[in-house]
Amino acid sequence: MTTVAIIDYGMGNLRSVAKAIEHVAPGHLVQVTSDPAVVAASDRVVFPGQGAMPDCMRELDLRGLRTAVLDAAASKPFLGICIGQQMLFDHSEEGEVAGLGILAGNVIRFREAEMLAADGARLKVPHMGWNEVWQAGPHPMWDGIPDGERFYFVHSYFVAPADEAVVAAQTAYGRRFTSAVARANIFAVQFHPEKSAHAGLRLLSNFIRWAP
Repeated sequence: MTTVAIIDYGMGNLRSVAKAIEHVAPGHLVQVTSDPAVVAASDRVVFPGQGAMPDCMRELDLRGLRTAVLDAAASKPFLGICIGQQMLFDHSEEGEVAGLGILAGNVIRFREAEMLAADGARLKVPHMGWNEVWQAGPHPMWDGIPDGERFYFVHSYFVAPADEAVVAAQTAYGRRFTSAVARANIFAVQFHPEKSAHAGLRLLSNFIRWAP
């Protein structure tokens, strides 16, 4: 039986993530956990998050989960979602806080001057709603998902990787920004697959089958 740990560091309701993974992984053990030992013993790890980056980093450390996340990201199939993607990077403008430094780069805010649609209309921040995700190239996590498929976003900040080789997808909102990253056993997305209907469920199903 495959075991999937969803890391709970007190930031957000993770039940929707768990229910979506349970739906695509019948017969597998899906656990929402704040126990580093459970994370270490799991076959696959999901690292979601919502809220402000400084709060997320603080709560992660208060629960003693930093090492568990670093070890999981170095050793097993690892899926970051939303803030869970942003926390993988070096630094965030949100509160000028250091991230985990697993991936090189920064997290930056949408610039108000750039927030214009093609027709000149002002775009709102946060970026909230459905938008197209354009894949940078083939990856097992994109199996069965058409290029340009729409996923659900809620965010004011986005990642800017130092190494373009880790960019797995981009999305346009005022500017093109990185909406998914991939390196070795790590795949992380800015959007919420658990809120993205069929395409999101397909991505989660691919994660359960992925053998990096």
